[in-house]
Amino acid sequence: MKLISWNVNGLRACLNKGFMDYFNKVDADIFCVQETKMHPEQAEIVLPGYKQYWNSAERKGYSGTAVFTRMEPINVSYDINDSEHIGEGRSITLEYEDYFFVTVYTPNSQRGLARIDYRMSWENAFREYLNQLDKKKPVIVCGDMNVAHNEIDLKNPKSNVGNAGFSNEEREKMTELLNSGFTDSFRFLHPDEKGAYTWWSYMFKAREKNAGWRIDYFLVSDRINNKIEQSNIHSEIMGSDHCPIELMISI
Repeated sequence: MKLISWNVNGLRACLNKGFMDYFNKVDADIFCVQETKMHPEQAEIVLPGYKQYWNSAERKGYSGTAVFTRMEPINVSYDINDSEHIGEGRSITLEYEDYFFVTVYTPNSQRGLARIDYRMSWENAFREYLNQLDKKKPVIVCGDMNVAHNEIDLKNPKSNVGNAGFSNEEREKMTELLNSGFTDSFRFLHPDEKGAYTWWSYMFKAREKNAGWRIDYFLVSDRINNKIEQSNIHSEIMGSDHCPIELMISI
């Protein structure tokens, strides 16, 4: 099974930057997008053979997630069963016979960690949500999690300590999530690979210099990590400040 996740940083803009060419070429079974910044009625996106599920933010031009899947799920749910975290279109869950599939766009802590308290509340609620799903059947979760977990996951760790996406608080929450029963699929297969990033600032020619961060992930329940076949980063694909990531898994 081939799974793709991509923070498109505005799907309508990405549609004009080669999104459909990549979508058709990659031929994924499930294709997830984060930061759609739109409602489905704002653009005609025709994807023959795919079911479409959208969770758009109440605020226009902000956040939002979508899933395009060939395989019709048993059930679809939106958000994470917590009243504090509704309205920003952060998550979609598809239930299949043998697993749950979740896509997520984790809240950014913002400059100066202005939103760190909300981010910590989200982290706790999201981890609890995934743990509850995991009690029923294995979970695959993907998306922009807005944290570089370890120093290897960004180009300039020393100068970014304490910044949004590399604060001790956010990194500790990722550790806590992984320790609760999840595997970072990329590090599972590529434990020591350096220079593997999924996001680059638009400033200072960061992408040209590969001065990036790995903040997009495919995580899987520990008990199915033996089914991971490939976990790839497609940094050659343009169209957003993030690049697509891919998981091949036999489940």
